[in-house]
Amino acid sequence: MAVSPYIATPLLLTASNLFMTFAWYAHLKDGANKAWYVAALASWGIALFEYLLQVPANRIGYGAMTLSQLKILQEALSLSVFIPFAVLYMNQPFRWDYVWAALCLVGAVYFMFRG
Repeated sequence: MAVSPYIATPLLLTASNLFMTFAWYAHLKDGANKAWYVAALASWGIALFEYLLQVPANRIGYGAMTLSQLKILQEALSLSVFIPFAVLYMNQPFRWDYVWAALCLVGAVYFMFRG
């Protein structure tokens, strides 16, 4: 049974965004006392897994969605991964600006996917 690209693509993009968020920002907490090049090498290692999920996600989704739709979907999913990461992992305070930004992205998704 084949999985719909409208299910497989967002799932794979969400997982890839989780890896990329850690690659981009976790070193600010976990590697703050290490040299920047150590953080860069660790981030590249984590980012490999992001690409192993992101590339198939875009290939699966591209036939069913346009390039612009894929990009806006990725951006919306990126924020949905970043907010819990910032609050739960990086111990940043929750801000209502996250909600307003998310609502703006919901609007962007609407405009990209409407008839």
